[in-house]
Amino acid sequence: MHDAKAAPLLGVFALRPLSSVLPFVHRLSSPSASTAVLVAALALAGCTTTPPRPVVPFTGDPVIDGNAQLAVAPERDKALWEYRVGAAALRQGNFDEAKTKLDNALGRSAAALSAGGTDAERSRRMFGREDIKPFAGEPYERIMGHYYRGLLYWRDGEPDNARALFRSGQFIDSDTENKTYAGDWILLDYLDGFATRKLSGDGSDALARARASAAAQERPSPPDYDPAANVLVFVEFGPGPRKYSSGQYGELLKFTAEKSNVVSARLAVANHSIPLPPYDDVAWQATTRGGRVMDHILGNKAVFKQRSDTIGDVALVGAMGTASMGTGKDSTNVALGLAAVGLISKITSAATQTDADTRSWHNLPRYLSFGAVQLPPGDHPAVLEFFNARGRPHPHRTQTFVIHVPAPDLASAADLPTDVVIIRSDLDN
Repeated sequence: MHDAKAAPLLGVFALRPLSSVLPFVHRLSSPSASTAVLVAALALAGCTTTPPRPVVPFTGDPVIDGNAQLAVAPERDKALWEYRVGAAALRQGNFDEAKTKLDNALGRSAAALSAGGTDAERSRRMFGREDIKPFAGEPYERIMGHYYRGLLYWRDGEPDNARALFRSGQFIDSDTENKTYAGDWILLDYLDGFATRKLSGDGSDALARARASAAAQERPSPPDYDPAANVLVFVEFGPGPRKYSSGQYGELLKFTAEKSNVVSARLAVANHSIPLPPYDDVAWQATTRGGRVMDHILGNKAVFKQRSDTIGDVALVGAMGTASMGTGKDSTNVALGLAAVGLISKITSAATQTDADTRSWHNLPRYLSFGAVQLPPGDHPAVLEFFNARGRPHPHRTQTFVIHVPAPDLASAADLPTDVVIIRSDLDN
C-alpha cells in the first residue's frame, strides 16, 4: 500500500516531464553515478532521424503511381506497396504485373513473420515502433493476398495451385495454436471444393463448411457446384476496412469501414441472370476471430510501459522521501540509488513504443462474390450491374464487356479444359 502522504506525490510525478526530475537527481548524485545514469538514459532514449522520402509525381494511374511509391519506399514498406499495386494491376487486367507484385508481397510477408525469434530480437522489438518493422499485414490482408493469387492461378489453368492458395488462406485465419477457431471465409472453402470438383474429386466437405460459415454469419448460402460451368466470375465491391489506433498508449489496433453504397451485383449474359450476393465481408473478417468481435492489442508492450512508468514514480518518490528524512552518507546513497532506478524506469517507459501499426492495404474491397455459368465457344456481351441496399441499380456503375470463350483445342483434348476466369471490381484503384 502507498503511504497517505506519498499518494498525492505519485499523481504529481506522473504528470511531470523527465526534465523536471533531472535537477533533483543531479543534486543527489556523485560524478560516477551521474555518468552511469546518463549512459543508461542515452542508451534507452536514443533516437534516429528518418530522411524525407522523395516527392513522387502523381499521374492518377494507381499502378504507375504505386510503382513510383514502391521505388522510393523504405524496405519495411515494400510488401505494403506491392500488395497495393498488385490489387490495382489485377483490376486493370494487367495480370502479369499483378502476379509479380503479389508473389513478392506474399514472400516478404512470410519472411517478416518468420524473422525475429531470438530473445535479443524480441527485446529490441519492445523498444521499437511497430510501423518501422517490415510490413507483414494483419491476417485478413495476407488472406486477401492468397485469394487474389489463387484467382490468377485458376485463370492460368491451374486450379490445383489455386486450391492450395485458398487452403493457405483458411490456415492463416485459423487459430493454429489452440485450435479454438477454424477459418470461416465462405468463398475460400467454397472455391476449395469447386476446384476439387473440377479436378474430378468430391468437394462436398468444403461446400458443407462454406454453408456452415454462411449460416453462422447470416450471409447468403452459396449454390451447388456445377462442374460443367466453364466461365467463373469473381466480383468485388464496396470500400474495405481501414486501421486506426486507440487506447491510453495507442496500443489498440482497431478497424473501421465506411458504409458501402453497393451491397450486391448481378451479371446478365447469354440469357443467363447470375446473382452475385456478398458472400464474404472483408471488414467483418478484419474485426472478428471465429465469429467473435475483437480488438487487437500489441502483445505485452502496453503492460510493460505501464509497469515501468509506475516503478519509476514509486522509486522517485521514495528517493525524495529518503533525501528529506536523512542527512548522512547512507541516506544519500539510498536516495541516489532509488533516484537512479526511478529515472531509468521512467526513461524505459518513455522509450517503449506502444503505438499500433496502422499501415493498411487500403485498396481492398468490402465484399466478395462469385458466380459460374456454362457458355458455348464465342463472344458473349455481358452486363454487370451493382445494387444498393434497396435493390436499386447504380446506373453509373454498370459495366459492359465481352466474355470470350475459346473453342476447345483438339490437340489437347485429353487435358482438363481451361476455365474462363472473369475478375471485375467496383473499385477504381
